[in-house]
Amino acid sequence: MQAGDERVIARMRPHGRVLVVPVLVLWACVGLSTLLVDRVDWPLWNVAVLTVAGIVVALLTIVPTLAWLSRGFVFTTERVIIRSGFGGTRRETMLSRVHDVTVRRRGLQALFGAGDVLLSTGGDRAVVLADVPSASLVQRTLSELLGARGFAEPDRVDAA
Repeated sequence: MQAGDERVIARMRPHGRVLVVPVLVLWACVGLSTLLVDRVDWPLWNVAVLTVAGIVVALLTIVPTLAWLSRGFVFTTERVIIRSGFGGTRRETMLSRVHDVTVRRRGLQALFGAGDVLLSTGGDRAVVLADVPSASLVQRTLSELLGARGFAEPDRVDAA
């Protein structure tokens, strides 16, 4: 492969199960607001109920959803790009520096097929792709890319 032949292989976000709680909070706020509106004979009651519901929805539904949307991974034939946070933090790791790809699964990640993909670059710490959906597939794909370049060591999956 020549220097100008970099292609995007995949774009993905962290696993979507983190959005379950924000959706439940949204449903609870809508349900409680519907029950509480027009229940008390006080002129500002409806305003108070809707204001509290709006604040709860903004803090516990909109902010976590935007945080999830602001994170992502891009896999190319030459590098791995990690976007995180509202500030637009971007970290790139060249595949030529990676010598080992490992999957670590914690808690419910194994149940959903997700996991943390660790890219060992020979530095102090591995580059961590947190909560990647289909982590085994990502590991296999990255290992194949590294193997085609002659950089990869054998795959391994840690269930710890």
